[in-house]
Amino acid sequence: MDSTRAVINLKALRHNLQILQRTAPQSQIIAVIKANAYGHGIVKVAQTLQHVHAFAVARLSEALTLRSTGIHNPIILLGGFFNGSDLTTLAAKDLQCVVHSQEQVAAIMQAKLPVPLKIWLKLDTGMHRLGFHPEQFDAVYKCLMDSENVQKPIDLLTHFHSADEVNNNATAQQLSIFQQHIQTSSGLKSLANSAAVFAWPETHFDAVRPGIALYGISPFADISARDLQLRPVMTLKSVLIAVRDHKAGENVGYGTHWTARNDTRIGVVAMGYGDGYPRLAPEGTPVLVNGRIVPLVGRVSMDMLTVDLGLGDQDKVGDDVTLWGEGLPAERVAQKIGTIAYELVTKLTSRVTLHYQE
Repeated sequence: MDSTRAVINLKALRHNLQILQRTAPQSQIIAVIKANAYGHGIVKVAQTLQHVHAFAVARLSEALTLRSTGIHNPIILLGGFFNGSDLTTLAAKDLQCVVHSQEQVAAIMQAKLPVPLKIWLKLDTGMHRLGFHPEQFDAVYKCLMDSENVQKPIDLLTHFHSADEVNNNATAQQLSIFQQHIQTSSGLKSLANSAAVFAWPETHFDAVRPGIALYGISPFADISARDLQLRPVMTLKSVLIAVRDHKAGENVGYGTHWTARNDTRIGVVAMGYGDGYPRLAPEGTPVLVNGRIVPLVGRVSMDMLTVDLGLGDQDKVGDDVTLWGEGLPAERVAQKIGTIAYELVTKLTSRVTLHYQE
């Protein structure tokens, strides 16, 4: 077995989908599986979640991978298309796309397509990255409704910037702006990301777009995945490749940044930034060894990291190590490192093999 591996629990994935559907019972689920399904394997995740209404990805290449592997569900390109020449491919592969700019509108109007394109028109309600400003939106909507290159009805969406902040009134303000511009539309409306599914039920509308919550990771800083009844889908694992006696005053690793205060035992784990584990993980970052949390010590190197096992341990070469997942939430690790769990799970390299469990 590979020493560095991510165990993907498909039963947990299905469980999380059930929790999300139970939380938004009147809404369809658009499962966000961009970035290789947040590092979990886009094809296997799509096959496991094949009963959802649609999948959402960020890039055309992701959508084409899904189509080439027999995924027939509706697929939505959240970033839309980047080049007008992509429109014939979208139409041929029955792919839906978000339209968020005047350049995209012009390309659609000028294109010669074999069939009309299914689109989602994006209203910028406050994120200020993509989408049409409210004062532009109604005119753009009418223009696209008049185009023979666009399927009717047109679906509508927006994106929340602070739905994970449950006491922030900005989400209610964004909702209000959205509601002002949807009165004449008979298409689907979609607003809610993972955080909004749980915290803002008034935003559920026709379809919700959960991403991180599908994978058993909380979208909130102060509410755990367990509190939301979510189960971790990915458990990142490796093994101890060395266990060494270590004397007080001895350092370990590059730069001699950590020196032992007392006699101890050091465990060397086959996991490093070459696998996607953050190089800047500080001393004390939690690692799970034989059911107990031990601290990372010394610098993370390309192929390995070191942990302080303490005296009296029974750990030995070949023992399993968990970097995050079952028994050690990715959110806890991310908080110590100063990042978010989204980044941890999406940055694993090809050296980490994915092992699927039903």
